[in-house]
Amino acid sequence: MSTENSQHDEDTAQLAALGYTSHFKRDMSQWANVSLGFTYLSPVVATYTLFAFALATGGPPMLWSFVIVGAGQFLVALVFGEIVSQYPVAGGVYPWARRLWGRRWAWMTGWVYLVALLVTIAGVAYGAGPYLDILIGIAPTTNNTIFTALLLLAVATVINLAGTRALSWAAMIGFAAELGGAVVVGLWLLLTQRVSGLGVLFDSFGAGSGSNYFIAFTAAGLIGIYQYYGFEACGDVAEEVPDPGRRIPKAMRMTIYIGGAAATFVALSLLLAVPDIAAVVNGEETDPVGTLLLDAFGPVGYKIVLAVVLISFLSCVLSLQAAASRLTYSYARDKMIFGHAVLSHFWQSRHVPPYALALAAVAPAIVIIGSKLSTDALTKIISFATLGIYLGFQMVVFAALRARLRGWEPNGKFTLGRYGVVVTIAALTWGVLGMLNMVWPRTPEAPWYDNYLVLLSGIAVVAIGLVYMALARPTSMATHPRETRQFGKFGSETPPGYPGVGE
Repeated sequence: MSTENSQHDEDTAQLAALGYTSHFKRDMSQWANVSLGFTYLSPVVATYTLFAFALATGGPPMLWSFVIVGAGQFLVALVFGEIVSQYPVAGGVYPWARRLWGRRWAWMTGWVYLVALLVTIAGVAYGAGPYLDILIGIAPTTNNTIFTALLLLAVATVINLAGTRALSWAAMIGFAAELGGAVVVGLWLLLTQRVSGLGVLFDSFGAGSGSNYFIAFTAAGLIGIYQYYGFEACGDVAEEVPDPGRRIPKAMRMTIYIGGAAATFVALSLLLAVPDIAAVVNGEETDPVGTLLLDAFGPVGYKIVLAVVLISFLSCVLSLQAAASRLTYSYARDKMIFGHAVLSHFWQSRHVPPYALALAAVAPAIVIIGSKLSTDALTKIISFATLGIYLGFQMVVFAALRARLRGWEPNGKFTLGRYGVVVTIAALTWGVLGMLNMVWPRTPEAPWYDNYLVLLSGIAVVAIGLVYMALARPTSMATHPRETRQFGKFGSETPPGYPGVGE
């Protein structure tokens, strides 16, 4: 008990040195923190959703994107781990960017990331709708999909409102169900349905014919890009984890290890079991995952698999909501957002920010309901989601590189030491290449605005943020007791010539 009290005192002192007294309870264990990141990353959701597209676009070699993107995102996780170890503040990218650069950069970083999170919640909940419709035996119409998506969103919100411990248990249950389901389904497919050998991983089956195959592979590689984020959620709840400077960096790395391995294994088992890969590449088979699972497990087993998939979707929404609410609360606590007096309200009995959580439910619900008017509009809104998350990541990485070059020397419990600059540059290079892949136009026959949809949506979100920042001037209202960089373990000394974060 004395060790626990000592650690609690150390966590409290570190947060106080950063200018905060936390109202959260440190109820999240190491594995609960890993589970939160894993269920946000959700290998089942991303792989099942994009497998058909990736295989049709790039053929079997698309599997290598999991390895390539995993390595790139691991570099980002290392940079984030170093930052959160020194600045273990709830909200993740916004408070990190503020201490690394300043208010304006932090506000825009948080804005881009928050919008991306809210539309991602809508996209995941909407994507779960057809699975639930099939499971309960109703037609997957637009109305039914909207209803089931809203139901899933409501359940996630109730669990999140129950507090950190409920979130932890839900995340661990989701982690066990998703990981266990991935292993069982993968092994069963490999043992009973495998029709191809590993040699197919080097055969494109004609994908990308008539063009440079590299272009086709990068397009198919979006399955990997959409897969490897979620590890940052481990840091969003930094004030709910004991010894966050040590545990959260480790949890981020474990999320990459476990989530990446699970996603790759699921994709590999599906790939080797597809009976006619050429038919998928040629567009003759448009739902290889559904066909495979139904053939492999039969009607009853298929529904059991669907139930596990739905748990994965629910867990993913839970984790996304938790991340969005902590970011919103962090903004509001610093008076950096409209309605901060309400959004910073804290529910003492449950140790959660209820109105910040409500925003993470209401905003996605509006997007989901809007699909009734136009499913195309929903697609356009959600198209920004992954780009926004990657952009938020790289704004933090760039801020970290700038801070390093201006004298910042990380001194948390996890540091990259002399390799810090090299790893940060590599992470930034990878992130820029990943974003270029997302926005690259690939349908020259489509109208220009559809061909550049992802890029245009990103520009629109940034432009709206700039207009709001210019008119409302949220950074001028911001308060924070520490306007200098935090160097050393708890100190606040600013090196000569190094500006404070208040600019």
